[in-house]
Amino acid sequence: MSTLRFGQNLLKASVVFLRTELSFALVNRKPVVPGHVLVCPLRPVERFGDLHPDEVSDLFSAAQRVGKLVQKHFSATSLTITIQDGPEAGQTVKHVHVHVLPRRAGDFKHNDSVYDEVKLINLIYGHTSLSLPDPVRSLKLSTSGPG
Repeated sequence: MSTLRFGQNLLKASVVFLRTELSFALVNRKPVVPGHVLVCPLRPVERFGDLHPDEVSDLFSAAQRVGKLVQKHFSATSLTITIQDGPEAGQTVKHVHVHVLPRRAGDFKHNDSVYDEVKLINLIYGHTSLSLPDPVRSLKLSTSGPG
């Protein structure tokens, strides 16, 4: 069975719905909002500043594709795209990852509360994704063509 490393975790390749040359995307096991996705470089790198320029480019291109997809699929009007780079920023998995969250008006009482929720979920559960939730199974993407 094929696996991918995500920090201290090994993930089944079946939980990945997008794989590019240098990145992959999976649904967060404990999403802050429906459609909360993580986009990660294939190479296990702890800090954003340690990525190679081609990895940064691929990571953000993948995050952009995923953002367009989840925004449409979950009828969102906006996106929160964030990286927690280091433990003081709330990073709990020692592997760079971009959080992509589809957003709608009123999904949080205070708009920036989403950041507290992301940090809390990370601290409690970490990111060991076990399977794709049903609403996202249909989101499998190929690496061909623009997003």
